[in-house]
Amino acid sequence: MVVATAIGDSEDPFSLLFSYISGKNRQRSKVPMTAPVISEKIPMIAPVISDSSSLSFILPSQYRLDTPPDPADGRVRLSEIPARVLGVIRFSGRWSSDKFRQKSGELLEALEREGIRTVGEPFAMLYNPPYVPSFLRRNEVAVELELTSQP
Repeated sequence: MVVATAIGDSEDPFSLLFSYISGKNRQRSKVPMTAPVISEKIPMIAPVISDSSSLSFILPSQYRLDTPPDPADGRVRLSEIPARVLGVIRFSGRWSSDKFRQKSGELLEALEREGIRTVGEPFAMLYNPPYVPSFLRRNEVAVELELTSQP
């Protein structure tokens, strides 16, 4: 279960989602912050993660589609991400678009060498707030793997 907003809205997508979990929702309920933040298209702010056009916060495991607070802002939406198998490469340091491209290339090349097919585009998962020193930061680039049945 995630809460997401489009990247490219006039307001910072991270701020929209942070407002939602801070109680700017119809029930005025606070929602604990979890990691990672997920993104497939990296906005110009950091650290965040999103799909090809959105930024998402993962909601705590107790929430299902019908149980989290309803967003008060129409730019914020709730959705479920189905279970999937991912290929992942982990690295530390500061996040940048260049680093994302580099690590995405490394991941895709390694999977291709092993004959593993992918679905969709790589996306980022960032785990730490901005005040964490870069050498302690955990970042990942992931891509969904195509599942094939074995004979």
